[in-house]
Amino acid sequence: MKVLHLVHQYLPEFVGGTELYTQSLVQAMSQRNWQSAIFYRSYANQPPLTTDRRADATLFAAASGPFSPTHRFLATWRNPALHAAWLRALDEFTPDLVHVQHLMGLPASLIEALIQRRIPYIITLLDYWWLCANANLLTNHSHAACDGPRAYVNCTHCAVARSGRNSAWAAAPLLWGLMIDRSRRLHRLLDCADMLLTPSDFVRDWYSAHGAPARNLRVARWGVFPPAATARRSRVDDGAVHLLYVGGLAPNKGVHVVLEALRGVTGAVRMAIAGDEATHPVYASRLRHLADERVTFLGRLDRQQVWQAMADADAVVVPSLWHETFCLVAHEALAAGAPVIASAMGALTEAVRNGVDGLLLAPGDVEAWRRAIQRCVDEPHLLPSLRSRVVAPRTFVEHVDQVEALYREILPAMR
Repeated sequence: MKVLHLVHQYLPEFVGGTELYTQSLVQAMSQRNWQSAIFYRSYANQPPLTTDRRADATLFAAASGPFSPTHRFLATWRNPALHAAWLRALDEFTPDLVHVQHLMGLPASLIEALIQRRIPYIITLLDYWWLCANANLLTNHSHAACDGPRAYVNCTHCAVARSGRNSAWAAAPLLWGLMIDRSRRLHRLLDCADMLLTPSDFVRDWYSAHGAPARNLRVARWGVFPPAATARRSRVDDGAVHLLYVGGLAPNKGVHVVLEALRGVTGAVRMAIAGDEATHPVYASRLRHLADERVTFLGRLDRQQVWQAMADADAVVVPSLWHETFCLVAHEALAAGAPVIASAMGALTEAVRNGVDGLLLAPGDVEAWRRAIQRCVDEPHLLPSLRSRVVAPRTFVEHVDQVEALYREILPAMR
């Protein structure tokens, strides 16, 4: 049987969680003799539709030229070039099922064409984009976490703030109408889907609370690729607690909270920060200003270096200030055998068992983080005790097993 994956962008032009997940899923399904194709929007200067047939999948790259965030937002309503390319891909590949990974910057008409042609489709709700134009439930005006649309007035506020111009308030009634219409269009696509997959219970419950059809929502929890045998390296016993942060260096990741907390901790403690400082240089500079001599910046690490750093750490910190949908870093830390100290926010409350294999703390609460780190220093048996109760998380192979079973559920002819 044939599955066509629809994604907003793809490798090598863009490297992110959605792109890597799509690639990994397609490669795994290819090994199970599923025929796969990927349709995505390309920003390269090339023909309207380029086809690249590879061993594991056929790639359909639809070019529509460069575009701004405003164009990306408005693309939901109309983009004839992308729609025509999509119809060509459907005719050429003739999928039995379409798996929608992301629709950002693509027109809703792509999925409407599936409804018209009666091609079954499922959607993986990788983030909050279907109901939040920002996709991450972070406001543009205060950069604080948001719980979702409130009559779309708050969404309009975000749109105005994103423009960066106070004069945009004059267009607020129009923007409010667009937000309402966007929600109506995308809700219909969710309603008509054969299945909606979420990476965590939190995302399932959030979408259900905001009107997504509960009958179609399924949790398809992600999994990790188990690390190659990575043993903790012996180190000079300095008596210090060694903490590690791995991930993006952006304000919503909350690294500054830990650094501010660390300044008030007494005793032997060290912290290493692994992440690309070039992505958000202003924030990275702020982190360096907050850091004292106990903090080391490791820069960007490759995969094996990440696994080794996690195995060596006494604990991995995940101080997120947004509603994580899954948090691969937390699960990978557990796979490496490291306890996790994390914000009690979003899906992190599912990944970490408070007091069992980690600690859950109030997000953004510097004093709570200070007390927790001080406790790790003052109670030398705490982190080893948490480490002893870490259970290996679900593997990616187990995730693929579930996705394949769901495909078969939608395509009963394969039973």
